[in-house]
Amino acid sequence: MKLKNIVWSLLGIVLFSCNSKIKDTQLTYNKDRISAILLNMSDEEKIAQLQGIWLKDLLDGRELSLDSCRKKIPNGIGHFGQFAGSTDLNPIEIRKVVNEIQLYLLNETPSGIPALFSDEAICGFSAKGATTLPQQIGMGCTWNTKLLKENTAMSAKLMRKVGATQVLSPMLDICRNSHWGRIEESFGEEPYLTATMGLAFVEGLQGDNLKTGVAATIKHFAGYGGGTDNEKTLHEEVLLPHEATVRFGNAQSVMAGYHAINGVPCTANKMLLTDILRDKYGFEGMVVSDFWSVQQVWSKYKFASSEKEAGIKSLKAGCDVELPFGMSFPYFKEALAEGSLTQEDLNIAVKRVLVLKDRLGLLDYEELNLDEPINLDPPENRVRAHKAATESIVLLKNNGVLPISKEVKKIALVGPNADAVESLLGDYSYQSLAAYWWEYPIDKESPKLITLYDGLKTKLSKDVKLTYERGCDWTKSLRDEIDELSDIGDERSKNVKYISAKNRLAPNSSEAIKIAKDSDIIIAAMGEQLYLVGENRDRKDIRLPGEQEAFVKKLIETGKPVILVIFGGRPQIITDIEEGCHAILQAWFPGEEGGNAVADILLGNEIPSGKLTVTYPRNNQQAPIVYSQGYEANDMPMYPFGYGLSFTTFDYNNLTMPKEANIQDKRIEISFEISNTGDFEGSEIAQLYVSPPKENKGLEPIELKGFIKTNILKGQNKKVTISVSPEQLAYYNQGKWEIDPGVYEFKVGASSLDIRLSGEVNIKGEKTVFNQRSVLFSENRIEE
Repeated sequence: MKLKNIVWSLLGIVLFSCNSKIKDTQLTYNKDRISAILLNMSDEEKIAQLQGIWLKDLLDGRELSLDSCRKKIPNGIGHFGQFAGSTDLNPIEIRKVVNEIQLYLLNETPSGIPALFSDEAICGFSAKGATTLPQQIGMGCTWNTKLLKENTAMSAKLMRKVGATQVLSPMLDICRNSHWGRIEESFGEEPYLTATMGLAFVEGLQGDNLKTGVAATIKHFAGYGGGTDNEKTLHEEVLLPHEATVRFGNAQSVMAGYHAINGVPCTANKMLLTDILRDKYGFEGMVVSDFWSVQQVWSKYKFASSEKEAGIKSLKAGCDVELPFGMSFPYFKEALAEGSLTQEDLNIAVKRVLVLKDRLGLLDYEELNLDEPINLDPPENRVRAHKAATESIVLLKNNGVLPISKEVKKIALVGPNADAVESLLGDYSYQSLAAYWWEYPIDKESPKLITLYDGLKTKLSKDVKLTYERGCDWTKSLRDEIDELSDIGDERSKNVKYISAKNRLAPNSSEAIKIAKDSDIIIAAMGEQLYLVGENRDRKDIRLPGEQEAFVKKLIETGKPVILVIFGGRPQIITDIEEGCHAILQAWFPGEEGGNAVADILLGNEIPSGKLTVTYPRNNQQAPIVYSQGYEANDMPMYPFGYGLSFTTFDYNNLTMPKEANIQDKRIEISFEISNTGDFEGSEIAQLYVSPPKENKGLEPIELKGFIKTNILKGQNKKVTISVSPEQLAYYNQGKWEIDPGVYEFKVGASSLDIRLSGEVNIKGEKTVFNQRSVLFSENRIEE
């Protein structure tokens, strides 16, 4: 094959981090200035730097109240958490208020220290009017680190426009239980994939210069999604994404989780926050609490005897900042007086806050340009939102009905998510935060939200008749669908109201069936919406909510082809209707351009390429389920990890690898060819798995060790090489990492069950034991 071009794919730590990680020179800070500030600060000022406050508490209507600032933050303040997501201020108003607060802090507080303004960016900057991207689980299904990094760089740029300098994202929990409401915030069940995506997320946000980027906050440190009850699992799987983003991405902030490990809450867990995070991984940044979690050290876990002791224990364990506002940390003045807290304890935390502010350029604050036009959703961002949504969608089934034929002239569009903006919005998007926690109405025009109905109306030719009727609601009672609110001590939960079809006409099932019978094809837009999945929205029964499943069965009974489009934040059980559907799309929460993206795939304007990052269970009892432990032959999932169809087909051939290697080798090269043998151009996600020797009990039966996504033209052939380090075969054992010699099977597949090529490599040498891995990821290249 003639070598035309070599494209390097940045999945390996060495290549990936050298090109994009923050330069060491950008991590320096003005030590003399920090020392001078600390020396002159009063205790009250220091304590204020370790706390947050709600922006809304300083507002008088839509304007900043300087009287409130003088009364509530006379000694300054360290942080404003969810500053944009907790208000309904527009971008111009937000920028103005942020600038005025910073000027107040500079000019009217003793030490003149600006605040960190932080918000969420898990699916785009969480501010009114800002570009809304697919939820993180959908972005995981793109397997596209380059796209994710570009997306988060875009979000950072938007945040800087209004004066924000910190993001409370990404979420790096390994999530394997589809019943858990927060699975939608994750990249899925696979530690390796989560680590690669997490690293891209962090590097995009922070850029190569923190003075223009924003500080990422990795969360929830560590294991909020489970896996902390076993030390081996904790170090190999749960901590891997955090280790990667700290050691190789220089993540500047870490958020301690709500949960406890071995009875010790994470917020006050010295083993976690100091021994592992700082001493082992070399983290030099700032640790923040999850909202209200410092207080929980006392109120929920009884790990402290009082609210004051909860704060002391948290600070000494390594938690520097209490969010969203001071509850336990205000007692530090009293603790200093009685000797239960020392100046050194306080100064360590304050210095970390000041260092981050210096790195971000806040200590040389420049006023925001209030005259500059501001648009947080420009046209180029919408193009990016569309691309991200298109790549996030997973085609689960297609018996030939997709793409929709031009012979189809009558389409019935039915279902509660057919024309619902709630079906587009993941938790921690601005709209979800504002609606769920603060009861602000969703503004469909800020940014413009495109539903599936909107998209089809725009993209269908004029000779195609599109008829729409909801047919059924999401559920009659949202309260019945969701487990009781967990007691996390979150004051916002007191205000939660479950709103279903507000401002919508009641669904007409009979009319929906009538138009379905009169159609050539049926598109059923079903699933969840923002009130059914997310934080505090666990579900015991993860079938389609309410009466949706029964409604789909009625559609199937019409005899017309049914295309099922599932929106939501988790795999949903469709076992009883899967066979009757001609095609199934998993659309997740696809963001502002979701309707256009789904419509484009249905019509063949775009080719689906997403692949699952979570196993799709067959029944409620099967979850949690994880591919790496091996699926049971008599208990197979509906769809396996890594699965996803295309409109085209790909063949894998010509596997080459060494028969032997040595434990001390730097890399083991696995090469193969992928050919597009179908009728469309398309992208394939090739996955490399490793199965250890039978005698090796340290590794799981099958583990992902590399992947690559590449676009291949019709009839084109590409050679792919994935180079694996022997260190990727290491397992954790009693505080050390070990690599065993033996015969390892390398498997190349289109999913964890669809293995196309495999071969064995006899890795020779002596068993190797070491303290810390220096390589975590593969290196990839493509030859065209």
